[in-house]
Amino acid sequence: MRFAFFIGCTAPALVPQYETSTRAVLQSLGVDLLDISAFGCCGYPMRNIDRLSFLVSAVRNLALAEQAGLDLLVLCACCFGTLKKARQFLREEPEARAEIARHLGRVGLGLGQEVKIRHVLSVLRHDVGLQALETKVVRLFKGLPLAPHYGCHALRPSDVTNFDDPYKPTIFEDLIAQTGARSVEWDLRLECCGAPLRAVDNELSTTIMNRKIESARSAGARYLCTACPFCQAQFAARATDVEPILYPQLLGLAMGLDPAALGMGSELASRILDTTTSEEGI
Repeated sequence: MRFAFFIGCTAPALVPQYETSTRAVLQSLGVDLLDISAFGCCGYPMRNIDRLSFLVSAVRNLALAEQAGLDLLVLCACCFGTLKKARQFLREEPEARAEIARHLGRVGLGLGQEVKIRHVLSVLRHDVGLQALETKVVRLFKGLPLAPHYGCHALRPSDVTNFDDPYKPTIFEDLIAQTGARSVEWDLRLECCGAPLRAVDNELSTTIMNRKIESARSAGARYLCTACPFCQAQFAARATDVEPILYPQLLGLAMGLDPAALGMGSELASRILDTTTSEEGI
């Protein structure tokens, strides 16, 4: 199983441990990742400013994956949704498709129309599969209460992203269950974390984030489990008793990987490991 690995901008800049832990986990699971140094921004910052720049930036990445003959594995939910939206634009607007084809054709690139855009959670759930994950788990975090935070861009608009049921998604809960942890039911689990508003209205962004944290706390969660660097950075910016943890880090610990290989600090890793039930022979 091999993918072109699209890490985006936010992960390496703000949350490098997301990339580190994902690489470690996927390598242990036998998933091969190809790094394409020519990958650029997904185009999200330009989406509502200059549509041509947005589309050229997004589709160029798809074309590079096409050149490599691989589907795309994406870390960031925002990148995932943005690339999916760019693909949809090209399918629905022939004039835009022709214009982008002209621009990319000048550098010998196509439109990457056959490349599948996959989020890391989807690859773990549907390609690797729950049974394979179960065979790799060596310790369970029995009863550890987690609030799965889906974020916005992977789920919506659902007719574009095709990630999971936008109203009753289960993919995150299914994956968390493989670690023995317990997903709490919380009122704001599908709401925005507020991160996209940070540069526009910091006060509103903080208010939205605080409401989410309080909702998770009220439901009994000890940690917010994330799978998006933008969301992880948003929650990590506030010191609170409900800490954010990246899913690949949680899974990596359950698989017996060294916390350092997952980019985890010793204090966070120790707190998680204190809830461990050893599962010899799993």
